[in-house]
Amino acid sequence: MSYQSHPKWLEDAIFYQIYPQSFYDTNSDGIGDLAGVIEKLDYLSWLGVNAIWLNPCFVSPFQDAGYDVADYYRVAPRYGTNADLTRLFKQAHRRGIKVCLDLVPGHTSIEHPWFKASCRHKRNQYTDRYIWTNSTWDGGMPPLKFINGFAERDGNYAINFFYSQPALNYGFARPNPYCPWQQPVDAPGPMATRAELKKIMDFWLKKGADGFRVDLAASLVKNDPDSKMTIKLWRDVCKWLDQNYPEAALISEWGNPSEALQAGFDIDFMLHFGVPGYTSLFFKGKNQRCFFDSRGGGTVCDFLDEYLKHYRKARKGYISIPSSNHDMPRINNRRTNRDLEVVFAFLMTWPGVPFIYYGDEIGMRYIRGLPSREGGYARTGSRTPMQWDNGKNAGFSLAGAKQLYLPLDGRKNRPTVLDQKTRPTSLLNHVRRLIALRKKSPALTAKGKMEPLFAKPAKYPFIYLRQRGREKFVVALNPSSEPVSAPIEAQGLNNLNLEMGRGVKFASKGKRITFLMTGQSYAVYRAG
Repeated sequence: MSYQSHPKWLEDAIFYQIYPQSFYDTNSDGIGDLAGVIEKLDYLSWLGVNAIWLNPCFVSPFQDAGYDVADYYRVAPRYGTNADLTRLFKQAHRRGIKVCLDLVPGHTSIEHPWFKASCRHKRNQYTDRYIWTNSTWDGGMPPLKFINGFAERDGNYAINFFYSQPALNYGFARPNPYCPWQQPVDAPGPMATRAELKKIMDFWLKKGADGFRVDLAASLVKNDPDSKMTIKLWRDVCKWLDQNYPEAALISEWGNPSEALQAGFDIDFMLHFGVPGYTSLFFKGKNQRCFFDSRGGGTVCDFLDEYLKHYRKARKGYISIPSSNHDMPRINNRRTNRDLEVVFAFLMTWPGVPFIYYGDEIGMRYIRGLPSREGGYARTGSRTPMQWDNGKNAGFSLAGAKQLYLPLDGRKNRPTVLDQKTRPTSLLNHVRRLIALRKKSPALTAKGKMEPLFAKPAKYPFIYLRQRGREKFVVALNPSSEPVSAPIEAQGLNNLNLEMGRGVKFASKGKRITFLMTGQSYAVYRAG
Protein backbone atom coordinates (compact mmCIF):
# COMPACT_ATOMS: atom_id res chain seq x y z
CA MET A 1 0.00 0.00 0.00
CA SER A 2 2.95 2.30 -0.47
CA TYR A 3 1.08 4.06 -3.26
CA GLN A 4 -1.62 5.30 -0.91
CA SER A 5 -1.34 8.76 0.60
CA HIS A 6 -3.99 10.75 2.43
CA PRO A 7 -5.18 14.29 1.73
CA LYS A 8 -3.38 16.78 3.96
CA TRP A 9 -6.59 18.72 4.59
CA LEU A 10 -8.09 15.81 6.55
CA GLU A 11 -5.66 16.41 9.42
CA ASP A 12 -7.71 19.35 10.71
CA ALA A 13 -11.02 18.58 9.00
CA ILE A 14 -14.27 18.88 10.93
CA PHE A 15 -17.19 17.46 8.92
CA TYR A 16 -20.82 18.49 9.03
CA GLN A 17 -23.30 15.98 7.64
CA ILE A 18 -26.19 17.49 5.70
CA TYR A 19 -29.36 15.55 4.93
CA PRO A 20 -30.38 17.86 2.07
CA GLN A 21 -34.14 17.31 2.11
CA SER A 22 -34.28 18.45 5.75
CA PHE A 23 -31.72 21.26 5.85
CA TYR A 24 -33.17 24.43 4.29
CA ASP A 25 -35.91 24.96 1.70
CA THR A 26 -35.59 28.02 -0.55
CA ASN A 27 -38.46 27.41 -3.01
CA SER A 28 -41.22 26.71 -0.47
CA ASP A 29 -42.03 23.19 -1.64
CA GLY A 30 -41.39 21.75 1.83
CA ILE A 31 -38.18 19.95 0.81
CA GLY A 32 -34.66 21.25 1.40
CA ASP A 33 -32.54 21.97 -1.65
CA LEU A 34 -29.01 22.76 -2.79
CA ALA A 35 -29.74 26.47 -2.93
CA GLY A 36 -30.58 26.16 0.77
CA VAL A 37 -27.24 24.54 1.52
CA ILE A 38 -25.48 27.36 -0.33
CA GLU A 39 -27.45 29.96 1.63
CA LYS A 40 -26.35 28.41 4.94
CA LEU A 41 -22.65 28.12 4.13
CA ASP A 42 -21.91 31.26 6.14
CA TYR A 43 -23.46 29.58 9.19
CA LEU A 44 -21.19 26.58 8.72
CA SER A 45 -18.20 28.86 8.32
CA TRP A 46 -19.18 30.72 11.52
CA LEU A 47 -19.49 27.40 13.37
CA GLY A 48 -15.99 26.47 12.26
CA VAL A 49 -16.63 23.32 10.24
CA ASN A 50 -14.54 23.04 7.11
CA ALA A 51 -15.98 20.00 5.35
CA ILE A 52 -19.45 18.77 4.36
CA TRP A 53 -20.76 15.25 3.82
CA LEU A 54 -23.86 15.64 1.65
CA ASN A 55 -26.31 12.73 1.67
CA PRO A 56 -27.40 11.46 -1.79
CA CYS A 57 -28.74 14.20 -4.03
CA PHE A 58 -29.10 12.31 -7.32
CA VAL A 59 -32.13 11.37 -9.42
CA SER A 60 -34.14 8.77 -7.53
CA PRO A 61 -37.70 7.56 -6.93
CA PHE A 62 -36.82 8.06 -3.23
CA GLN A 63 -38.01 4.72 -1.96
CA ASP A 64 -34.97 4.84 0.33
CA ALA A 65 -34.42 8.59 0.66
CA GLY A 66 -32.09 8.74 -2.37
CA TYR A 67 -30.06 5.64 -1.58
CA ASP A 68 -31.90 4.10 -4.54
CA VAL A 69 -30.18 5.98 -7.36
CA ALA A 70 -31.76 6.14 -10.81
CA ASP A 71 -29.10 8.37 -12.42
CA TYR A 72 -25.64 8.85 -10.89
CA TYR A 73 -24.84 11.71 -13.23
CA ARG A 74 -27.76 14.04 -12.56
CA VAL A 75 -28.99 15.93 -9.49
CA ALA A 76 -32.58 15.19 -8.48
CA PRO A 77 -34.85 18.04 -9.65
CA ARG A 78 -36.27 18.49 -6.17
CA TYR A 79 -32.79 19.59 -5.04
CA GLY A 80 -31.86 21.61 -8.13
CA THR A 81 -29.57 20.98 -11.06
CA ASN A 82 -26.03 19.89 -11.78
CA ALA A 83 -25.22 23.58 -12.12
CA ASP A 84 -26.49 24.14 -8.56
CA LEU A 85 -24.24 21.41 -7.22
CA THR A 86 -21.26 22.87 -9.09
CA ARG A 87 -22.14 26.26 -7.61
CA LEU A 88 -22.22 24.69 -4.14
CA PHE A 89 -18.70 23.35 -4.68
CA LYS A 90 -17.45 26.77 -5.72
CA GLN A 91 -19.19 28.72 -2.96
CA ALA A 92 -18.02 26.26 -0.32
CA HIS A 93 -14.44 26.40 -1.58
CA ARG A 94 -14.48 30.20 -1.33
CA ARG A 95 -15.14 29.75 2.37
CA GLY A 96 -12.50 27.08 2.82
CA ILE A 97 -15.08 24.28 3.05
CA LYS A 98 -14.67 20.93 1.26
CA VAL A 99 -17.69 19.01 -0.07
CA CYS A 100 -17.86 15.21 -0.18
CA LEU A 101 -20.77 13.51 -1.92
CA ASP A 102 -22.49 10.32 -0.88
CA LEU A 103 -21.59 7.51 -3.28
CA VAL A 104 -23.89 4.47 -3.46
CA PRO A 105 -21.87 1.86 -5.36
CA GLY A 106 -23.55 -1.36 -4.25
CA HIS A 107 -27.00 -1.05 -5.76
CA THR A 108 -29.25 1.15 -7.86
CA SER A 109 -32.97 1.76 -7.99
CA ILE A 110 -35.19 -0.59 -9.97
CA GLU A 111 -35.95 2.57 -11.98
CA HIS A 112 -32.35 2.88 -13.19
CA PRO A 113 -32.02 2.35 -16.99
CA TRP A 114 -29.21 -0.15 -16.35
CA PHE A 115 -31.51 -2.36 -14.32
CA LYS A 116 -34.38 -2.04 -16.75
CA ALA A 117 -32.05 -3.21 -19.51
CA SER A 118 -30.81 -6.03 -17.27
CA CYS A 119 -34.42 -7.19 -16.84
CA ARG A 120 -34.79 -8.00 -20.55
CA HIS A 121 -34.70 -11.61 -21.68
CA LYS A 122 -32.36 -10.84 -24.59
CA ARG A 123 -28.71 -10.42 -23.62
CA ASN A 124 -27.31 -6.88 -23.70
CA GLN A 125 -24.46 -4.89 -22.18
CA TYR A 126 -26.28 -4.67 -18.81
CA THR A 127 -27.33 -8.32 -18.50
CA ASP A 128 -24.47 -9.06 -16.09
CA ARG A 129 -24.34 -5.71 -14.29
CA TYR A 130 -26.65 -7.12 -11.61
CA ILE A 131 -26.79 -10.44 -9.79
CA TRP A 132 -29.42 -12.76 -11.28
CA THR A 133 -30.06 -16.46 -10.86
CA ASN A 134 -30.41 -18.53 -14.02
CA SER A 135 -34.05 -19.35 -13.47
CA THR A 136 -37.12 -17.99 -11.76
CA TRP A 137 -37.26 -21.34 -9.97
CA ASP A 138 -33.75 -20.86 -8.58
CA GLY A 139 -34.26 -19.02 -5.31
CA GLY A 140 -30.57 -18.16 -4.88
CA MET A 141 -28.50 -18.78 -1.78
CA PRO A 142 -28.36 -17.10 1.64
CA PRO A 143 -27.28 -14.71 2.95
CA LEU A 144 -28.28 -12.91 -0.25
CA LYS A 145 -31.97 -12.12 -0.62
CA PHE A 146 -33.70 -12.40 -3.98
CA ILE A 147 -36.84 -11.05 -5.61
CA ASN A 148 -38.68 -13.37 -7.98
CA GLY A 149 -41.31 -12.88 -10.64
CA PHE A 150 -40.36 -9.27 -11.32
CA ALA A 151 -39.17 -9.18 -14.93
CA GLU A 152 -39.49 -10.83 -18.32
CA ARG A 153 -36.01 -12.22 -17.70
CA ASP A 154 -36.07 -15.80 -16.44
CA GLY A 155 -34.30 -15.31 -13.13
CA ASN A 156 -34.41 -13.69 -9.70
CA TYR A 157 -32.38 -10.63 -8.77
CA ALA A 158 -30.40 -10.11 -5.56
CA ILE A 159 -31.07 -7.09 -3.38
CA ASN A 160 -28.90 -5.23 -0.89
CA PHE A 161 -31.64 -3.71 1.23
CA PHE A 162 -35.19 -3.02 0.04
CA TYR A 163 -36.77 -4.87 -2.92
CA SER A 164 -36.25 -1.68 -4.94
CA GLN A 165 -32.43 -1.80 -4.54
CA PRO A 166 -31.02 -4.50 -6.84
CA ALA A 167 -27.41 -5.40 -6.09
CA LEU A 168 -24.84 -4.38 -8.67
CA ASN A 169 -22.53 -7.20 -9.71
CA TYR A 170 -18.93 -6.92 -8.53
CA GLY A 171 -18.54 -10.69 -8.58
CA PHE A 172 -18.15 -13.40 -5.95
CA ALA A 173 -14.93 -14.03 -4.09
CA ARG A 174 -15.72 -17.74 -3.96
CA PRO A 175 -18.22 -18.61 -6.71
CA ASN A 176 -20.21 -21.72 -5.92
CA PRO A 177 -19.72 -24.25 -8.77
CA TYR A 178 -23.33 -25.37 -8.28
CA CYS A 179 -24.53 -21.79 -8.89
CA PRO A 180 -23.24 -20.87 -12.37
CA TRP A 181 -24.81 -17.41 -12.03
CA GLN A 182 -22.18 -16.53 -9.39
CA GLN A 183 -19.50 -14.83 -11.48
CA PRO A 184 -15.87 -14.31 -10.39
CA VAL A 185 -14.68 -10.77 -9.69
CA ASP A 186 -12.71 -10.61 -12.96
CA ALA A 187 -15.64 -11.62 -15.19
CA PRO A 188 -16.69 -9.03 -17.83
CA GLY A 189 -19.85 -7.97 -15.97
CA PRO A 190 -18.17 -7.23 -12.62
CA MET A 191 -15.24 -5.51 -14.34
CA ALA A 192 -17.63 -3.28 -16.31
CA THR A 193 -19.38 -2.35 -13.05
CA ARG A 194 -16.05 -1.43 -11.48
CA ALA A 195 -15.12 0.72 -14.49
CA GLU A 196 -18.46 2.53 -14.22
CA LEU A 197 -17.79 3.25 -10.55
CA LYS A 198 -14.56 5.05 -11.45
CA LYS A 199 -16.37 6.90 -14.23
CA ILE A 200 -18.99 8.22 -11.78
CA MET A 201 -16.30 9.38 -9.35
CA ASP A 202 -14.35 11.03 -12.15
CA PHE A 203 -17.45 12.89 -13.37
CA TRP A 204 -18.12 14.61 -10.02
CA LEU A 205 -14.49 15.17 -9.08
CA LYS A 206 -14.01 17.08 -12.32
CA LYS A 207 -16.96 19.28 -11.36
CA GLY A 208 -15.38 20.16 -8.03
CA ALA A 209 -16.31 17.48 -5.49
CA ASP A 210 -13.63 16.87 -2.86
CA GLY A 211 -14.33 13.19 -2.33
CA PHE A 212 -16.97 10.67 -1.35
CA ARG A 213 -18.50 8.92 1.61
CA VAL A 214 -19.10 5.38 0.33
CA ASP A 215 -22.32 3.65 1.33
CA LEU A 216 -22.00 0.00 2.45
CA ALA A 217 -18.40 -0.12 1.25
CA ALA A 218 -17.74 -3.60 2.62
CA SER A 219 -20.62 -5.24 0.75
CA LEU A 220 -19.63 -5.04 -2.93
CA VAL A 221 -18.00 -8.43 -3.51
CA LYS A 222 -20.28 -11.26 -2.43
CA ASN A 223 -19.32 -14.46 -0.58
CA ASP A 224 -16.17 -12.74 0.68
CA PRO A 225 -16.06 -13.74 4.37
CA ASP A 226 -12.53 -12.46 5.00
CA SER A 227 -13.10 -9.34 2.84
CA LYS A 228 -9.90 -10.02 0.87
CA MET A 229 -11.44 -9.50 -2.57
CA THR A 230 -13.41 -6.45 -1.40
CA ILE A 231 -10.20 -4.96 0.00
CA LYS A 232 -8.43 -5.73 -3.28
CA LEU A 233 -11.21 -4.01 -5.25
CA TRP A 234 -11.01 -0.86 -3.14
CA ARG A 235 -7.23 -0.80 -3.32
CA ASP A 236 -7.58 -0.72 -7.07
CA VAL A 237 -10.05 2.17 -6.84
CA CYS A 238 -7.88 4.02 -4.31
CA LYS A 239 -4.79 3.59 -6.46
CA TRP A 240 -6.65 5.11 -9.40
CA LEU A 241 -7.93 7.92 -7.17
CA ASP A 242 -4.49 8.62 -5.71
CA GLN A 243 -2.95 8.83 -9.17
CA ASN A 244 -5.63 11.12 -10.60
CA TYR A 245 -7.06 13.06 -7.63
CA PRO A 246 -4.55 12.83 -4.74
CA GLU A 247 -6.40 15.44 -2.65
CA ALA A 248 -9.76 13.68 -2.91
CA ALA A 249 -10.97 11.97 0.28
CA LEU A 250 -12.57 8.54 0.41
CA ILE A 251 -14.65 7.81 3.51
CA SER A 252 -16.13 4.37 4.08
CA GLU A 253 -19.28 3.14 5.72
CA TRP A 254 -17.54 -0.12 6.59
CA GLY A 255 -17.77 -0.23 10.39
CA ASN A 256 -14.47 -2.09 10.69
CA PRO A 257 -11.57 0.39 10.56
CA SER A 258 -8.85 -2.27 10.45
CA GLU A 259 -10.27 -3.63 7.20
CA ALA A 260 -11.40 -0.32 5.68
CA LEU A 261 -8.09 1.46 6.20
CA GLN A 262 -6.25 -1.60 4.89
CA ALA A 263 -8.41 -1.25 1.77
CA GLY A 264 -7.07 2.27 1.28
CA PHE A 265 -9.88 4.42 2.67
CA ASP A 266 -8.86 7.65 4.37
CA ILE A 267 -11.53 7.39 7.08
CA ASP A 268 -13.78 4.71 8.50
CA PHE A 269 -16.37 5.03 11.25
CA MET A 270 -17.09 3.13 14.41
CA LEU A 271 -20.87 2.89 14.18
CA HIS A 272 -23.96 1.18 15.55
CA PHE A 273 -23.10 -1.84 13.39
CA GLY A 274 -19.84 -3.59 12.50
CA VAL A 275 -17.24 -3.80 15.25
CA PRO A 276 -18.68 -3.24 18.75
CA GLY A 277 -18.10 -0.25 20.99
CA TYR A 278 -19.96 2.75 19.58
CA THR A 279 -23.35 1.90 21.05
CA SER A 280 -21.84 1.37 24.50
CA LEU A 281 -20.88 5.04 24.47
CA PHE A 282 -24.22 6.58 23.58
CA PHE A 283 -27.07 4.04 23.49
CA LYS A 284 -28.10 1.79 26.33
CA GLY A 285 -28.36 -1.89 25.54
CA LYS A 286 -30.54 -4.58 27.07
CA ASN A 287 -30.06 -4.43 30.83
CA GLN A 288 -27.07 -2.15 30.33
CA ARG A 289 -26.43 1.59 30.46
CA CYS A 290 -24.15 3.45 28.11
CA PHE A 291 -21.12 5.40 29.32
CA PHE A 292 -22.59 8.84 28.54
CA ASP A 293 -25.52 8.40 30.89
CA SER A 294 -26.01 10.78 33.81
CA ARG A 295 -27.33 7.89 35.92
CA GLY A 296 -23.93 6.23 35.69
CA GLY A 297 -23.62 2.49 35.46
CA GLY A 298 -21.84 2.47 32.11
CA THR A 299 -18.26 1.62 31.28
CA VAL A 300 -15.96 3.33 28.80
CA CYS A 301 -13.88 0.15 28.46
CA ASP A 302 -16.41 -1.58 26.20
CA PHE A 303 -15.68 1.15 23.66
CA LEU A 304 -12.05 1.80 24.47
CA ASP A 305 -10.84 -1.80 24.31
CA GLU A 306 -12.29 -2.24 20.83
CA TYR A 307 -11.19 1.20 19.67
CA LEU A 308 -7.59 0.61 20.70
CA LYS A 309 -7.44 -2.62 18.67
CA HIS A 310 -8.09 -0.58 15.54
CA TYR A 311 -6.31 2.59 16.63
CA ARG A 312 -3.01 0.74 16.98
CA LYS A 313 -3.37 -0.50 13.40
CA ALA A 314 -4.59 2.82 11.97
CA ARG A 315 -1.25 4.13 10.73
CA LYS A 316 -2.61 4.80 7.25
CA GLY A 317 -5.88 6.56 7.97
CA TYR A 318 -8.36 7.85 10.55
CA ILE A 319 -11.11 6.40 12.73
CA SER A 320 -14.13 8.64 13.20
CA ILE A 321 -16.70 8.69 16.00
CA PRO A 322 -19.74 10.61 14.64
CA SER A 323 -22.17 12.52 16.81
CA SER A 324 -24.92 10.49 15.07
CA ASN A 325 -26.21 10.19 11.51
CA HIS A 326 -29.30 9.60 9.40
CA ASP A 327 -29.37 5.86 10.19
CA MET A 328 -29.43 5.96 14.01
CA PRO A 329 -31.14 7.89 16.82
CA ARG A 330 -29.76 11.36 17.41
CA ILE A 331 -27.24 11.87 20.18
CA ASN A 332 -29.96 13.86 21.97
CA ASN A 333 -32.09 10.86 22.71
CA ARG A 334 -33.43 11.95 26.13
CA ARG A 335 -30.31 13.90 27.12
CA THR A 336 -30.00 17.34 28.68
CA ASN A 337 -27.74 20.14 27.50
CA ARG A 338 -25.38 19.37 30.38
CA ASP A 339 -25.14 15.80 29.11
CA LEU A 340 -24.50 17.02 25.57
CA GLU A 341 -21.76 19.40 26.64
CA VAL A 342 -19.78 16.46 28.04
CA VAL A 343 -20.50 14.39 24.92
CA PHE A 344 -19.18 17.11 22.62
CA ALA A 345 -16.14 17.68 24.83
CA PHE A 346 -15.33 14.05 24.03
CA LEU A 347 -16.20 14.19 20.31
CA MET A 348 -14.18 17.34 19.63
CA THR A 349 -11.05 16.22 21.51
CA TRP A 350 -10.94 12.61 20.34
CA PRO A 351 -8.50 11.42 17.63
CA GLY A 352 -9.59 10.98 14.03
CA VAL A 353 -11.90 13.24 12.06
CA PRO A 354 -15.08 14.53 13.81
CA PHE A 355 -18.46 14.32 12.06
CA ILE A 356 -21.36 16.44 13.34
CA TYR A 357 -24.81 15.46 12.11
CA TYR A 358 -26.88 18.53 11.21
CA GLY A 359 -28.74 19.89 14.22
CA ASP A 360 -26.77 17.92 16.81
CA GLU A 361 -24.82 21.09 17.56
CA ILE A 362 -28.00 22.71 18.91
CA GLY A 363 -29.32 19.54 20.56
CA MET A 364 -32.07 18.65 18.08
CA ARG A 365 -34.01 15.73 19.46
CA TYR A 366 -34.81 12.32 18.11
CA ILE A 367 -38.57 12.41 17.48
CA ARG A 368 -40.30 9.16 18.37
CA GLY A 369 -43.39 7.70 16.74
CA LEU A 370 -43.22 9.36 13.31
CA PRO A 371 -44.68 7.45 10.37
CA SER A 372 -42.06 6.28 7.91
CA ARG A 373 -41.15 8.56 5.03
CA GLU A 374 -39.11 7.39 2.05
CA GLY A 375 -38.06 4.16 3.74
CA GLY A 376 -36.99 5.81 6.98
CA TYR A 377 -38.98 3.65 9.43
CA ALA A 378 -37.30 3.89 12.87
CA ARG A 379 -34.70 6.23 11.35
CA THR A 380 -37.34 8.84 10.46
CA GLY A 381 -37.11 10.55 13.86
CA SER A 382 -33.50 11.55 13.13
CA ARG A 383 -34.34 13.21 9.81
CA THR A 384 -36.70 16.02 10.80
CA PRO A 385 -36.23 19.60 9.49
CA MET A 386 -33.39 21.75 10.78
CA GLN A 387 -34.54 24.28 13.37
CA TRP A 388 -33.18 27.68 12.38
CA ASP A 389 -35.36 30.19 14.22
CA ASN A 390 -38.74 30.77 15.84
CA GLY A 391 -40.48 31.74 12.61
CA LYS A 392 -42.75 29.64 10.43
CA ASN A 393 -41.69 25.99 10.42
CA ALA A 394 -38.70 26.90 12.58
CA GLY A 395 -37.26 28.81 9.64
CA PHE A 396 -36.86 25.65 7.55
CA SER A 397 -39.50 26.42 4.91
CA LEU A 398 -42.32 28.80 4.05
CA ALA A 399 -44.46 25.90 2.81
CA GLY A 400 -47.61 24.80 4.58
CA ALA A 401 -47.09 22.41 7.47
CA LYS A 402 -48.63 19.51 5.52
CA GLN A 403 -46.16 20.05 2.67
CA LEU A 404 -43.07 19.63 4.82
CA TYR A 405 -40.80 16.69 4.10
CA LEU A 406 -41.26 15.63 7.71
CA PRO A 407 -43.03 17.21 10.69
CA LEU A 408 -41.05 19.45 12.99
CA ASP A 409 -40.31 18.85 16.63
CA GLY A 410 -43.60 20.13 18.00
CA ARG A 411 -42.37 21.03 21.47
CA LYS A 412 -42.39 24.71 22.46
CA ASN A 413 -38.87 24.61 23.86
CA ARG A 414 -37.32 23.11 20.75
CA PRO A 415 -33.78 24.47 20.25
CA THR A 416 -32.99 26.82 17.36
CA VAL A 417 -29.83 28.26 15.85
CA LEU A 418 -31.01 31.84 16.26
CA ASP A 419 -31.74 31.50 19.96
CA GLN A 420 -28.50 29.70 20.72
CA LYS A 421 -26.24 32.00 18.70
CA THR A 422 -27.14 34.89 20.99
CA ARG A 423 -26.55 32.98 24.25
CA PRO A 424 -22.88 32.58 25.16
CA THR A 425 -23.63 29.56 27.38
CA SER A 426 -25.63 27.67 24.74
CA LEU A 427 -24.71 24.24 23.41
CA LEU A 428 -24.10 25.77 19.98
CA ASN A 429 -21.51 28.21 21.33
CA HIS A 430 -19.98 25.42 23.42
CA VAL A 431 -19.50 23.34 20.26
CA ARG A 432 -18.16 26.36 18.41
CA ARG A 433 -15.55 27.00 21.12
CA LEU A 434 -14.50 23.35 21.09
CA ILE A 435 -14.10 23.45 17.31
CA ALA A 436 -11.98 26.61 17.55
CA LEU A 437 -9.78 25.04 20.23
CA ARG A 438 -9.30 21.91 18.15
CA LYS A 439 -8.42 23.81 14.98
CA LYS A 440 -5.74 25.90 16.67
CA SER A 441 -4.19 22.97 18.59
CA PRO A 442 -2.23 20.38 16.55
CA ALA A 443 -2.36 17.88 19.42
CA LEU A 444 -6.18 17.84 19.24
CA THR A 445 -6.39 17.31 15.48
CA ALA A 446 -6.66 14.01 13.67
CA LYS A 447 -2.97 13.14 13.86
CA GLY A 448 -2.45 13.91 17.54
CA LYS A 449 -1.64 10.83 19.59
CA MET A 450 -4.00 9.56 22.27
CA GLU A 451 -3.14 7.72 25.48
CA PRO A 452 -5.68 6.69 28.13
CA LEU A 453 -4.68 7.95 31.59
CA PHE A 454 -7.67 6.74 33.60
CA ALA A 455 -10.13 4.21 32.18
CA LYS A 456 -11.41 1.46 34.44
CA PRO A 457 -14.30 -0.99 33.98
CA ALA A 458 -17.60 0.32 35.33
CA LYS A 459 -15.92 3.41 36.78
CA TYR A 460 -15.95 7.13 36.10
CA PRO A 461 -14.27 9.39 34.99
CA PHE A 462 -12.48 8.87 31.69
CA ILE A 463 -9.18 10.77 31.35
CA TYR A 464 -6.86 10.76 28.35
CA LEU A 465 -3.84 12.52 26.92
CA ARG A 466 -3.62 14.10 23.46
CA GLN A 467 -0.14 14.94 22.21
CA ARG A 468 1.63 16.07 19.07
CA GLY A 469 5.23 17.13 19.32
CA ARG A 470 5.66 19.12 22.52
CA GLU A 471 2.01 20.14 22.74
CA LYS A 472 -0.07 18.16 25.24
CA PHE A 473 -3.65 18.22 26.46
CA VAL A 474 -5.32 16.31 29.25
CA VAL A 475 -9.07 15.71 28.82
CA ALA A 476 -11.22 14.60 31.76
CA LEU A 477 -14.87 13.53 31.37
CA ASN A 478 -17.49 12.62 33.97
CA PRO A 479 -20.88 12.08 32.31
CA SER A 480 -22.44 10.69 35.50
CA SER A 481 -24.34 12.89 37.95
CA GLU A 482 -22.23 11.67 40.87
CA PRO A 483 -18.97 13.36 41.94
CA VAL A 484 -15.87 11.27 41.29
CA SER A 485 -12.12 11.45 41.78
CA ALA A 486 -9.28 9.82 39.87
CA PRO A 487 -5.48 9.78 40.23
CA ILE A 488 -3.11 9.77 37.24
CA GLU A 489 0.66 9.74 36.88
CA ALA A 490 2.02 13.29 36.83
CA GLN A 491 5.14 12.63 34.78
CA GLY A 492 5.42 15.17 31.96
CA LEU A 493 2.16 16.88 32.91
CA ASN A 494 3.33 19.97 34.73
CA ASN A 495 1.44 23.26 34.78
CA LEU A 496 -2.04 22.19 33.74
CA ASN A 497 -3.91 25.25 32.42
CA LEU A 498 -7.65 25.06 31.87
CA GLU A 499 -8.73 25.79 28.28
CA MET A 500 -12.39 24.77 28.66
CA GLY A 501 -14.30 23.04 31.38
CA ARG A 502 -16.82 22.97 34.20
CA GLY A 503 -16.79 21.39 37.64
CA VAL A 504 -13.23 20.02 37.68
CA LYS A 505 -10.35 20.65 40.05
CA PHE A 506 -7.09 18.86 40.51
CA ALA A 507 -4.49 18.44 43.23
CA SER A 508 -0.85 17.56 42.63
CA LYS A 509 1.12 15.53 45.17
CA GLY A 510 4.43 13.92 44.40
CA LYS A 511 4.19 11.86 41.24
CA ARG A 512 0.40 11.97 41.09
CA ILE A 513 -2.34 14.35 40.01
CA THR A 514 -5.79 13.69 41.44
CA PHE A 515 -8.80 15.04 39.57
CA LEU A 516 -11.86 15.99 41.61
CA MET A 517 -14.96 16.15 39.42
CA THR A 518 -18.54 17.14 40.13
CA GLY A 519 -21.39 15.40 38.34
CA GLN A 520 -21.68 15.96 34.56
CA SER A 521 -18.36 17.74 34.36
CA TYR A 522 -15.51 17.98 31.88
CA ALA A 523 -12.20 19.76 31.47
CA VAL A 524 -9.64 20.27 28.71
CA TYR A 525 -6.25 21.22 30.15
CA ARG A 526 -3.18 22.34 28.26
CA ALA A 527 -0.10 20.80 29.84
CA GLY A 528 2.95 23.03 30.14
